[in-house]
Amino acid sequence: MTVTVAMYQGPFGTGPDADVSRNLAAIEDAAARAATAGADVLVTPELSITGYDIGPAAAELARPRGGEYHAEIGALAARFGIAILFGYPESDGGAVYNAAAVLAPDGPHAWRELAHYRKTHLFGDLDRAVFAPGHDLTVTFPFGDLTCGLLTCYDVEFPEAVRAHADAGTDLLLVPTGLMEPFGVVAEVLVPARAYESQMYIAYTNHCGRELSLQYCGLSTAANPDGTVAARAGRGEALELFTADGAALATSRTVNTHLRDRRTDLYDTRKGPAR
Repeated sequence: MTVTVAMYQGPFGTGPDADVSRNLAAIEDAAARAATAGADVLVTPELSITGYDIGPAAAELARPRGGEYHAEIGALAARFGIAILFGYPESDGGAVYNAAAVLAPDGPHAWRELAHYRKTHLFGDLDRAVFAPGHDLTVTFPFGDLTCGLLTCYDVEFPEAVRAHADAGTDLLLVPTGLMEPFGVVAEVLVPARAYESQMYIAYTNHCGRELSLQYCGLSTAANPDGTVAARAGRGEALELFTADGAALATSRTVNTHLRDRRTDLYDTRKGPAR
């Protein structure tokens, strides 16, 4: 009932220009190291294929779901025998989405897509100038004996989004991110709090270094359901591993009863004030 997760924070300092070849090479190296270390899944940062803060290049580099980016990452998943979560700009019907996909090996030379998610909460002009919002909040998929879910970056900062995953049965929430200075508090405080209040594991995986206007925080964080930190990277390139344990999660959910003690009859914000 365990899943070992590798979080790849990098590559460091992608600079002012998108470099897909460099990013793919970095993911390849991380996948090789993660597989050797015994990881079941590798999580890479938000828009890890192209970089996040790359301006109009995000639209120029957008590709359809199942296209060349899937083929590149799928080949790595098949070669190394490990599931890989990657982020990319997805083109669909004239719109571009900030998307993430999880690909897994499906035989010695084949792969399959386990899940696909479009970022639902867009962050300022950085997102809104390029991307359309997704509309499916609780994308989940079975992985081993656990139920995994996907959010991206700013999504996790909304308690409603993580709680929706708790209600959907998510045990392990995978969150690629592009967290920048001066918002390190999100990784250091908020992510562990979300794991505690919604009783799940969270793997929050960030960039590092600098792109156009952003200095990334690093600080990729794995949080346990009791609110403790299972792993945390520094500011530079890193590969951090941790294990999500279904038995430990079940025990935690019997100790922390917030989810079943909720007064959902009082939480309908559409109602007017009590009189």
